[in-house]
Amino acid sequence: MMRPDATPVFRALAALRRRRLARLDAAATQRRTLLGLLRRAEHTRFGRDHGFTGIADVAEFRAAVPLRRYEQFWADYWQPAFPRLVDVSWPGLIRYFAVSSGTTAGRTKYLPLTDAMRRSNVRAGFDVVAHHLGARPASRMFAGRSLMLGGSTALVEEAPGIFSGDLSGIAAKTLPFWARGFSFPGPELALLADWEAKLERLARESLDQPIRVLTGTPSWLLILLERVRELRRAAGGDERPYPDLDLLIHGGVRFDGYRRRFEAMLAGTQAEMREVYPASEGFIAAADRGPGEGLRLNLDHGLFFEFVPVAELDRPQPTRHWVADAETGVDYALVMTTCAGLFAYVVGDTVRLVSRDPPRVLVTGRTAYGMSAFGEHLIGEEVEGAAARAAGAIDADLTDFAMMAVFPDAHRRLGGHLWVVEFAKLPPPDAVAVFARRLDEALCALNDDYLGHRADGVGMAAPEVRAVPPGTFAAWMKHRGRLGGQNKVPRIINDPGLADDLVRFVG
Repeated sequence: MMRPDATPVFRALAALRRRRLARLDAAATQRRTLLGLLRRAEHTRFGRDHGFTGIADVAEFRAAVPLRRYEQFWADYWQPAFPRLVDVSWPGLIRYFAVSSGTTAGRTKYLPLTDAMRRSNVRAGFDVVAHHLGARPASRMFAGRSLMLGGSTALVEEAPGIFSGDLSGIAAKTLPFWARGFSFPGPELALLADWEAKLERLARESLDQPIRVLTGTPSWLLILLERVRELRRAAGGDERPYPDLDLLIHGGVRFDGYRRRFEAMLAGTQAEMREVYPASEGFIAAADRGPGEGLRLNLDHGLFFEFVPVAELDRPQPTRHWVADAETGVDYALVMTTCAGLFAYVVGDTVRLVSRDPPRVLVTGRTAYGMSAFGEHLIGEEVEGAAARAAGAIDADLTDFAMMAVFPDAHRRLGGHLWVVEFAKLPPPDAVAVFARRLDEALCALNDDYLGHRADGVGMAAPEVRAVPPGTFAAWMKHRGRLGGQNKVPRIINDPGLADDLVRFVG
């Protein structure tokens, strides 16, 4: 039995939150956040090693705490005590670890998920609600249920009382009491680890549910929505997957190539699409405006942000900016200090500030997410943007793609890029040829190094595009043991073994 519509209560709370956000001083809030985190962790092993008790401002923090990647944190602090971390980099016992691959192709990482971080994530989720209700005052999002398409809540018990698992699975398992009455699925279905079986059951069992909010990674959401629509068609009913949908929350990958398909799928509903930037390291930002206007950083949730120019990241003494002095229009490597015991931690994402008051960012790629096998220096943003433009040129909808380098050999005079591309509907060969040509043109327009290598066809061959049938990438991810949840298709593949595996898989 669903509760009565609780939206009016949340609407009033959301209005208070928006007024507070409007008054927020970014620099003062971030300075206060950093010093609060240092005070909380000053008696941990990490805090003692870095003299937290003597740090009184941002500059002193930078001088005392160098940048670290996951591998350094793991080797120096977390791994020796894992899985029982007590007062290592955050006070108390760490009861949960979010398992992350870090990159779409990389190794498993175990990131501490403290009680403070789980509360931070909940507060960030409420901010998404506040932004939505401000934009859609007639929304009735709490008159029904919220469907989070996440990983299994079946966690691994690493030691007595200490668990690891998918971040979305941990979030679903540890929902605050007030949210449980609005959530779907129930505990039994949420536990299911077989992703294909889970999707099918979610589709069937959600048909009669008043789904008002839907959240997940775009590629998996599309599969669910299409299956729900198929079931409704078969029953001769309303073809809108969820007629009462108010809000679709998406994140994890660039949305440009998906937007048109979602707009068509949600036609006839009042649903708003809103982007978020969650990570295993923390809930970083969310859209408070429209598409393309940037994601507002969560400044008062126990996260402190630094920005390092990408070109300086691997220097011994890189320049470290924060919200008080970071500039718009510059690609930065994102660095975080958090209430999960991460300090000056290199997240691995690159961002670009599009406004400073309040700070909003666009995610432009990964620090190791680029292609420069021949000196072309493509970044993720350019690759994704070119693919979206090329798909628009042939009026096709992209589902997923991956690009990789192919090198000269006895049968190939010039090296270049192979693109394996999955569309919603397999286009004819002549359309694929147009896609390849427009893809090449877009990359030439976006990147001068690529243009120089493509000039007169003497440095790189034109991109080769191999279109594959719908469902191919889902099948490949299953083959790799990475089906569903927060797993994403690697858009740029620099690992030769992984590239060979995909090529063999698609035949």
